[in-house]
Amino acid sequence: MNKVAVLGTGYVGLTTGIGLANFGASVVCLDIDEQKIDRLNRGILPFYEPGLSELLHENREQARIRFSSDIAEGIHWADIIFICVGTPAGADGKPDLSAILECAETIGKNIRNYKIIVTKSTVPVGTNEQIRTRITSLVSKELIFDVVSNPEFLREGRAVYDFLNPDRVVIGVESDRPVESIKKIYRPLYLNEIPFIITDLKTAEMIKYSANCFLAAKVAFINEISRLCDIVGAEVQTVASVMGKDARIGQKFLSPGPGFGGSCFPKDVLALAETAKELKVIAPVIGAIMESNDEQKKYVFAKIRQKYSDMKNVTIAILGLSFKANTDDMRESPAIVLIDELLRVGARVKVYDPQAMPSAKVIWGDKIAYCENEYDAANEVNGVAILTEWSQFKNLDLKRIACSMKDVFFFDFRNIYARKEVEEYGFDYVGIGA
Repeated sequence: MNKVAVLGTGYVGLTTGIGLANFGASVVCLDIDEQKIDRLNRGILPFYEPGLSELLHENREQARIRFSSDIAEGIHWADIIFICVGTPAGADGKPDLSAILECAETIGKNIRNYKIIVTKSTVPVGTNEQIRTRITSLVSKELIFDVVSNPEFLREGRAVYDFLNPDRVVIGVESDRPVESIKKIYRPLYLNEIPFIITDLKTAEMIKYSANCFLAAKVAFINEISRLCDIVGAEVQTVASVMGKDARIGQKFLSPGPGFGGSCFPKDVLALAETAKELKVIAPVIGAIMESNDEQKKYVFAKIRQKYSDMKNVTIAILGLSFKANTDDMRESPAIVLIDELLRVGARVKVYDPQAMPSAKVIWGDKIAYCENEYDAANEVNGVAILTEWSQFKNLDLKRIACSMKDVFFFDFRNIYARKEVEEYGFDYVGIGA
């Protein structure tokens, strides 16, 4: 069973489809958006992700992957069907499962023999049971199918590496029947002794949310410590480094910054908090994560605001718009909050990001100035703020920037530079807890 259909050609769907093709499966990625399918069949990805375009080209050349808007044909053809559609947060914080349930209905209307339906999308506990119920209502009583939960653990900017070199593969099942087939499509990982965790559906669903919420909590915690460090005069980076040397804590996700964003952490934290609320489980830690993160986004604006008596005559250069480096994703980016606040108080804003400029133009139009590079952005401004840790921002020509600015406020909200290094060029350095 190595014929795989992937429903959804977003971030998770394309990474999954291209990754499975690279593992040797025959893959068709399906989407109702015919323009997107046409572009994919010409090798054009709808988003930026390092290494994914090259992997797509390689697997298209080997005829291991194709793209189609004929959903029914793809479902009929496949042995294994991956659901990889979005589950965005609704106004109440709950995940919108409409696309998931539409997939289940489409599958139910088009399967005629045994299929394995795999949920890759991040979904609340109990969703896979809803998928089974929806499909069951549409097929004959004699038809057998299996529902599997196989959550993704992809980091934007490192998704290709994460898919090809995961820490673990989680497989949630109702019986042992589909396990060997799932292991087969992940055979290169299994042979490389990557841990495969076989569990039940609800546990698999909970693993995904628990992992993301814990990582978000680590980020929120170190950002709160950074705010305390600013007040008492301690160095948060040293604090974080020493904390991370404790094996019980670990170094990762202890880098202070302007707050987390993206498509995963905010949505998943809200979803788990809503699940706890619905079940009447007291979970104050989970509930406080987003509140803490929102405070950090406001905090970086406050650090800029306190340097100027009147923001109406101030121009700030923002370096980095995506929520993290190596992606064009601006969803929930700290840059959105900061720029909106700067505009609200009358400041002028110039921006540069290596990948996210098109998204920024959709958000702000002509309200801000879009620059060709980091040096163009810094020219004739009253302050420069680094929000995203792109590699090219880690080795700036500080002398060139200092000479081109009106005022020399340097807001390093990723703590990329040492204070002493920056102050040697005459800057007034402002970091996070540094």
